[in-house]
Amino acid sequence: MTTVDDSSLEVELKALEETLGRWLDENLDRSRVRELDEARTVPVELWRSLGDLGLTGLRVPKEYGGADADVRFDYAVIRALGGRYASMAAGYMVISMAAKFMTMHGSRDQRAQLLPGLARGEDLISFGLTEPDTGTDLAAVKTRAVEKSGRWLISGQKLYITLAADAKHLVVLCRTDESTSGQRSDGLSLLLVPTDQPGVEVRRLKMSGLRGAGTTEVFLDQAVAAAEPFVGERGKGLSALLGTLNHERILQAFLAVGIGETAWTDARDYALSRTAFGRPIGAFQAVQHPLAESFMDLRSSRLMCDLAAAKEAKGEQCGLEAAMAKHIAGEAAVRATDRALRIQAAYGLTEESDLMRYHRDARDMVSGPVSNEMARNFVAERCGLPRSY
Repeated sequence: MTTVDDSSLEVELKALEETLGRWLDENLDRSRVRELDEARTVPVELWRSLGDLGLTGLRVPKEYGGADADVRFDYAVIRALGGRYASMAAGYMVISMAAKFMTMHGSRDQRAQLLPGLARGEDLISFGLTEPDTGTDLAAVKTRAVEKSGRWLISGQKLYITLAADAKHLVVLCRTDESTSGQRSDGLSLLLVPTDQPGVEVRRLKMSGLRGAGTTEVFLDQAVAAAEPFVGERGKGLSALLGTLNHERILQAFLAVGIGETAWTDARDYALSRTAFGRPIGAFQAVQHPLAESFMDLRSSRLMCDLAAAKEAKGEQCGLEAAMAKHIAGEAAVRATDRALRIQAAYGLTEESDLMRYHRDARDMVSGPVSNEMARNFVAERCGLPRSY
């Protein structure tokens, strides 16, 4: 991975933000976002358009058509997308995770097959991890894979899977072997599964938040894994996933900041334009104080996100910072959108305002991909307290 030195990072990030800002204005203005949210979708052509800008390939090595960029460029993209259309940002998080994971654990043939298309925004990859009874406790997955006549056949159900309806492949966590060590995580493998086959059924879920993220449930009935089925080492799938969790949490944190910042800006602008008793309502302390509180919340969140991102970019341990950033930013986004709704009052509940969408999307920031309750457990453990789960 190419790491940018601090002296030039700010300049290059600014250029990226300007390029992405123009793309957002051309492709995702407010009216377009409302249409997409109502339709509960992100058109495939938008991913391809981002690919044309090189943004879906930021985490892909150069030999496969990507940029191999500093991870902080990825975070700048998801923050900007989160501020405009959080559903698309949620899909971008999966793309970033797939690029990182396949680069780390895919074989040479798998990387050559999958990463160029991912870099172009065409051949998307999703992850089939969680199940109806297994969220954070991934070691309890019930999906199984059995080898028959040289092929691996997979059966089970996956739930809350982002981007599965648009992805050409799923990376599915399933049990391939019984544990011989007493550790439940042993014997779990990650298998690559093409989605265009009868054994894979994808059903879209009607979610309240992130309505266009393509959240689905996936049913696998003797689904046939790819010719080279295993991504990473057989029986060690969960340990491979653990190496990407910090990246996922920091991505989610920046997404939350993007939502909160846009909600804050909308509320601030409304407070300056709406008048009562002959003055802008932003002149009253009852409106100023919640705006100031949200500003401080979001600025603190951004600093925590930047700290976690900087440590990851330098290859340092960042598990504690990633969990803290995810928690702090998610809670800040919920509070900021709620305060913004209170400021806009009845107007915030109309279709002319975007704040209700921001608030719905922000709620997802505290429940996944790991709940904020579990994030607090993790932080408490790192503070020297006993493990509580």
